[in-house]
Amino acid sequence: MFAEFLNIIFSSIKLDKNLYKNNKNFGEAAIYFAGLIMILDGVAGAVAANTFVKTSIGVSGLTAIFTWLVWAIFIYVIGVKIFPDKETTVVPFKKVLIGVGYAHAPGLIRFFAVTPELVIPIIFLTQFWIFASLIISTKQILNLRSNFKSFGVVFLSFLIIAIVSVSFVMSRMEALPISSYS
Repeated sequence: MFAEFLNIIFSSIKLDKNLYKNNKNFGEAAIYFAGLIMILDGVAGAVAANTFVKTSIGVSGLTAIFTWLVWAIFIYVIGVKIFPDKETTVVPFKKVLIGVGYAHAPGLIRFFAVTPELVIPIIFLTQFWIFASLIISTKQILNLRSNFKSFGVVFLSFLIIAIVSVSFVMSRMEALPISSYS
């Protein structure tokens, strides 16, 4: 079981499209593997970010689970419901959820950001790596014809998440008790 889990992680890191084609990777334990990858990704991000900003590892793990669900919902709605290809058959949401979880395996490399000089480059590298992995998983799972369409689904999902996140943060900043001395 552990060997299967490691194989999934290494296949995702290698950007192996066969990971998402093989139905054995979407079996009974798949949702747990994907969830564990997401939690570890959140923890790795917190460990890396603690060089600059103190973040709770527990909160980071929970945030990663929430992020996992949000990514999967947007990719599913945009790729299956709004802009499906003719070849896109009915794809179960659970398969998209698992694929998004697997695609975040490159984020585990953030555990190696042990010095302040490595943190920013590793975070940027892994973020682009995760994005590439999401494009591959989306193309394979949704059976999309082109990488460009897969990129569009993932990028549109990212834009929506980014806009909502920035709006949320900005609304919280206005609620902060900031005193001005005039």
